[in-house]
Amino acid sequence: MDLLTFFGAVLTAAIAGYGAFWYSRRRLYELAAKIPGPTSLPLLGTLSEFSGGAHMVFENMVKKCHEYGDVIKFWIGPRLLVFLADPADIELILSSHVHIDKAPEYQFFQPWLGDGLLISTGNKWRNHRKLIAPTFHLNILKSFIPLFNSNSRGVATKLKKEVGKEFDCHDYMSEATVEILLETAMGVNKKTQESGYEYAMAVMKMCDILHLRQTKLWLRPNIIFYLTSLGKLQDKLLNIIHSLTKKVLKIRMEEYKNNGSKLPGNVTFVTGDDGKIQVEGDFSFGHSKGIKDDLDEDIGEKKRLAFLDLLIDASQGGKLTDEEIQNQVDTIMFEGHDTTAAASSFFLCEMAARPDIQEKCIEELNKIFGDSDRPVTFEDTLEMKYIERCLMETLRMYPPVPVIARELQHELKLASRDLVIPAKCTVIVATFKLHRKENIYPNPNVFDPDNFLPERSASRHYYSYVPFSAGPRSCVGRKYAMLKLKVLIATILRKYKVLPGKKEADWKLQGDIILKRTDGFGIRVEPRTSSV
Repeated sequence: MDLLTFFGAVLTAAIAGYGAFWYSRRRLYELAAKIPGPTSLPLLGTLSEFSGGAHMVFENMVKKCHEYGDVIKFWIGPRLLVFLADPADIELILSSHVHIDKAPEYQFFQPWLGDGLLISTGNKWRNHRKLIAPTFHLNILKSFIPLFNSNSRGVATKLKKEVGKEFDCHDYMSEATVEILLETAMGVNKKTQESGYEYAMAVMKMCDILHLRQTKLWLRPNIIFYLTSLGKLQDKLLNIIHSLTKKVLKIRMEEYKNNGSKLPGNVTFVTGDDGKIQVEGDFSFGHSKGIKDDLDEDIGEKKRLAFLDLLIDASQGGKLTDEEIQNQVDTIMFEGHDTTAAASSFFLCEMAARPDIQEKCIEELNKIFGDSDRPVTFEDTLEMKYIERCLMETLRMYPPVPVIARELQHELKLASRDLVIPAKCTVIVATFKLHRKENIYPNPNVFDPDNFLPERSASRHYYSYVPFSAGPRSCVGRKYAMLKLKVLIATILRKYKVLPGKKEADWKLQGDIILKRTDGFGIRVEPRTSSV
C-alpha cells in the first residue's frame, strides 16, 4: 500500500467515525440548535469564552448569562452545557429524584474525594446519605457549641496582630473552619496552627487545579494532565490532605477494635521536628440520643453519633468499607470548611463595606449579651434574627457554590418556555445569576438583609434561593454551617469593629469550585471598647 492510499484510508475512516458519532448524537444537536447561546466553532465549540484567568472567566460567564437570558448553551469541545436561571426550571432539576447524577466534570474530584456524597449517585448515594444525615441532628449540633466558641475565640485572639493594618481575613476563616471540623466531625483536639493552615492552603490550591481542568480542554485527559507540573502538584497536595484524615481515622479505628464499642474521642495532632504531622491521643467517647430530624424523614429514633464515630460504627456492621469511610471523611472536610470559610469572609467584607448594617448587628448582640463577655449559647443563636438575615443575604449575593452541575440521563421539557434540554448534556443551575434576578430581588446587587424578612421570603418561589442546593441532594450539613457561622461571626463582631478595605464595586470574583475574591478578602479591624 503506497503512502497516498494509506492516508486516504485513514481519512475515510476518520470521516466515517465522525459521521457515526454525529449520527448517534443527532437528537442532541437538533435540540441544542434551538437553545440560545454564543456562536460555536467546529471542534472547539465556545471554548474561547472560557479563556483568561479565573476572574475573567467568571465575569464573562455572568455577562453572557445576562446577555442571553435564563437559558443559555455553551460547547466545550463536544460537550454541551446548558445554564438555567429560572426558578421554575431549576425546580425541575433540584427537586427530581431522577436527575441526581453529577456532571462528568466532577470526575476530577475522584482522586481527592473518591465516591463520597458529593460524587456518588444511585443507591450508593441514597444509602450513604441516610446513614450520614443523623450525624447532623440538632441535638448533636447543640453539643458542638462549646467547640464552636473555643475555636471562634481562638481566631479572634489571633486577629490581635492584624489590628491597624489591612489583611486577608480568608486565611484566618479558612484555618478556623478546618479546626472546627477537626474537633466536631473528626473528634480531634488540634493544638498546632501548622496542620490546619497547611490543610486549608492545600484545599485552595486543589480547587484552582480542578477549575483549570474544567475549563482547559487539553488538561482533561489524565494521560496528559499527570505529565504536567499541575499533575505533580496535585499529587503533593493530595498527600497533605489525605495524610491528615488517614492518620486520625487509623487511630480511631484501632481504638474501636481495642475497646469494643467504646469509640475514641479526642485526638491531638502535633508537628514533629521533621515537619510531619504526628498523632497523640487522649481518648474518650459518649453516645447521645436525640429526636427526629427533618433532613431525612426516615432516620427514626436511635443513638446519634458524631460523624466519624457513626461511620466507624457502621463499618463494623458491613454497611461501609474503610475506603468508603475515608471518602466520606474527605468529602465532609472539604465541603464543610471551604464553603463556610468563603461565606464568613464575604460576611466580614460586607460588614466592613456597610457600617450601618454592622452597627445594627452590634445592637442586636448588645441586646443579647449586654456587657457580658460570656460565650455564645444555642439559645443566643436563636435570638440572632438580624445577623441570620445578614448571613442569608451574604449567601444570596455570594453563594459559596456559584453553580450546580447535573448530567441529564433523560430529556427535560422546561417549565418556563417551550424548550427541551437533550439527554447526555450537562445542566448547570446558575445560582449566582438566580440570586441576582431583578424580578425576584429588588436592587439585586445591593446588600439588603430585609430581603429575608418573613413577609418577603413568603412571596418568593421556593427555588429562587438555593445556597445549600435544594431537594434530595441538598447540603446535609446546612444546619451545622449556619450554627457555626453564627457563633464565629458573633464572636468576632463582639470583639472587633470591622473596617473596609477595597470598595465593593472593585471586588474581583472568581468561581473556581468555590466562589472567592481574586483580589483577596481585604479588611481592617480595631478593638471595640467592650468585647469578649
